[in-house]
Amino acid sequence: MSNKTKSPQTKEEVEKLLENDQRIKVAGVDVDGILRGKIILKSKFLSILENGFGFCSVIFGWDMHDKTYSEELEISNLENGYADLIAKVDISTYRRIPWENNIPFFLLSFYDPTTKESLHVCPRGLLKNILTKYDALGLKPMCGAEFEFFNFKETPETLAAKQYHLPEPLTQGMFGYCPGVYEAALSYSQAMDMADSATLFKLATKQIGILRGVMPCFMAKPHPDLPGCSGHMHFSLKSMNTEENVFAKKYSEVDELVENGSNLSNEEWKDTKAMSDIMKQFLAGILVGLPSIMPLLAPNINSYKRLVENYWAPVSVSWGLENRTAAIRVISPPTSPASATRIELRVPGADINPYFAIAATLACGLYGIENKLSVPIPPLSYINNKVGISQEEKTNLLAQNQLSKSLKEATLVMMAKDSIARKVLGDKFVDHFGKSRLHEWKLWETCITNWETKRYFETV
Repeated sequence: MSNKTKSPQTKEEVEKLLENDQRIKVAGVDVDGILRGKIILKSKFLSILENGFGFCSVIFGWDMHDKTYSEELEISNLENGYADLIAKVDISTYRRIPWENNIPFFLLSFYDPTTKESLHVCPRGLLKNILTKYDALGLKPMCGAEFEFFNFKETPETLAAKQYHLPEPLTQGMFGYCPGVYEAALSYSQAMDMADSATLFKLATKQIGILRGVMPCFMAKPHPDLPGCSGHMHFSLKSMNTEENVFAKKYSEVDELVENGSNLSNEEWKDTKAMSDIMKQFLAGILVGLPSIMPLLAPNINSYKRLVENYWAPVSVSWGLENRTAAIRVISPPTSPASATRIELRVPGADINPYFAIAATLACGLYGIENKLSVPIPPLSYINNKVGISQEEKTNLLAQNQLSKSLKEATLVMMAKDSIARKVLGDKFVDHFGKSRLHEWKLWETCITNWETKRYFETV
């Protein structure tokens, strides 16, 4: 979609932008990161800008294939008749879609029709609520997203005809930075803008690809014998007053630490020498909360096929300076400018709902800041270089912090009483999203795969 230029701020500015249009496309996002929307007449669109309009709640009562959840949830169910929610247009999200006759497009957020409050499972609403807490601290979260994705010589019809088995890739083999496999690094921006852009990027890539006989795929692990598709997320915080990166230490402090590494206290490691206190607290919050937010970073059955040993994906709660084998990679001087100091979360795959992944990470980071947490575990460099312990002991140290190996396991951790996820995201959200993931697991449990029929059909 065309990049936003100057966002409209008033109804009058919107009317001016739309003076030559007859229809407008609007869409909100469900829990799977799928856009659900409508095309409406301009007169109708302008009439709903102030108070919103009714939108069927079933988009939060069914899965990505429009199958209602196996356990009916509070928001949308048979008892309440799948009643309407209130959808409100965010006029600041104005864009145009060049490949759809340049039709104007706006994003929606969803609200409870009774309380008028943001719906607790609305992806944009969840993120907005967390950003409000950062506002109160005078901090502005900045984010970046990197999506890896494979491309196939297929159409929806050809893929359905072969029952989604063995799609034909644009190129054969594993060749990073080559045709057929792409990594898109989206421009670093404020958190809500990044979530919007990341969600729309995935949709736009699929729509444009289909127009050219190509099907891009954002599955976390589309090939069993190749690395999966990551959705790495970058985070930093800016001061609202100064616009400075508050993750970076003052230049003089960094220089002194670089020259006098022996001055580090027993509670610090060389990996933290260029990190401010607030960055260490943010990092600590994510490390503490990571096990319980896994379903928001790895939301599908297939997500966990990517998170395995020896495929460039993290399998444990871990961190390190410029370490791409860790769950969290710290980027700071001396390998980057102080202004670019940030955290890269390497757990998410390309199949994430960007709003949820960003919201959960920022919520955990905020938990660390508010509670002034200390980094709870040493960096991988400390563990790997520790003198006097065997390789087996090092392996055992890392194994103590293993991440969940399946969607079910991760969801049960998230839904546990007093989980960090419940503390930072709220019980209502965790209960709804958790049950939606358990629905996905139940569908998987009853599925008969090609692997099973190929292996057992004749031999057993």
